Amino acid sequence: MSTATKPRRAKGSKLKRGEGLAGWVFTAPMLIILGLFLFIPVLMALWVSVSDWTGRGSPISGSVNFVGLENYKDVTSGGGLDERNFGISMRNNAWYVLLVVPIQTVISLFLALMVNRSVLRGRGFFRTAFYFPSVTSSVAITVLWLFLFSTSGVINKVLSWFGLHGPNWFNDPRGIVHVMLDKIGVSSGPEALTGAKFLGISVWEWSAGPSIAMFALILMAIFTTSGTFMLLFLAALQNVGPEMDEAGMLDGAGTWRRFWSITLPQLRPTVFTVITLGLIGTWQVFDQIYTGTQGAPGKTTLTPAFLSYQTAFTGQKWGQGSAIAFILFVIIIAFTLLQRWALRERKVPKRKRMRIAKEGSGA
Repeated sequence: MSTATKPRRAKGSKLKRGEGLAGWVFTAPMLIILGLFLFIPVLMALWVSVSDWTGRGSPISGSVNFVGLENYKDVTSGGGLDERNFGISMRNNAWYVLLVVPIQTVISLFLALMVNRSVLRGRGFFRTAFYFPSVTSSVAITVLWLFLFSTSGVINKVLSWFGLHGPNWFNDPRGIVHVMLDKIGVSSGPEALTGAKFLGISVWEWSAGPSIAMFALILMAIFTTSGTFMLLFLAALQNVGPEMDEAGMLDGAGTWRRFWSITLPQLRPTVFTVITLGLIGTWQVFDQIYTGTQGAPGKTTLTPAFLSYQTAFTGQKWGQGSAIAFILFVIIIAFTLLQRWALRERKVPKRKRMRIAKEGSGA
């Protein structure tokens, strides 16, 4: 018996080795391309973030020295303008993420549910109309947005029809939270908030909310991305079988109950994908700032991605610019892992399973 099995194992091992070799041969071109244009540049940028490279000559020449985490310390705890600029950019982007990601997720899911209804006429038109902003150039959308939200633009004109005086959108550096507090007579924060600082700015400044200019960019992000995520939800909804929904209807469950208990749990992988892509996109916002506001007014639209570019290419502080980019990379990874943990599949406890089984058998 043992002699009969030996040739088969040898033959199987040869086949596996041949398949493995063929796999490496077919993937080698892509691995080489990724190595040349992705991995090697990333490693070089990582070296720049821990060196004193000035932008002249090669960053791996003998004249470039290793400085450790000095560039990271300058932007996170240096106590100067570099730390304050980084803190302002983080404050701005944090509010941007906090508002854009949940709103665009909810709106995209709502749009997908609407265009997935068989009773809706012209579903193809609505799908195209909702998706169209996503395929339009971000530069063109930004220019259009600057026109719409200008002081004498269309948005303020429409607001005037209802007796409202629209703000000076892209020239107002006030945070919307502080604007609302000012309406009720709160113009300054307590000492506990104005005295405590994080990344060079006070907690009171952190609580200011997005500026009116950043709020206009938040609306633009929601407008341009909801259509893309709508398609992801629409594809997932079309793979959800109607049997469970019909069973819920027979059990007397209402529309909201069926959605919350039947449809939404089946969309968990898509929700994870949408939130992940949303987090990555909102933490990397750059082109709208570069083509639109350049961080103005008063640095209230400054983002870490734009600050990284500005620090390196304008300020010629290449080490600090690379350090900001890698800090941003760590933030994105951390938030992705956090929301993956939050949306993970949770096992039903044994006692709960037994109770559900007993209730089912009793019914």
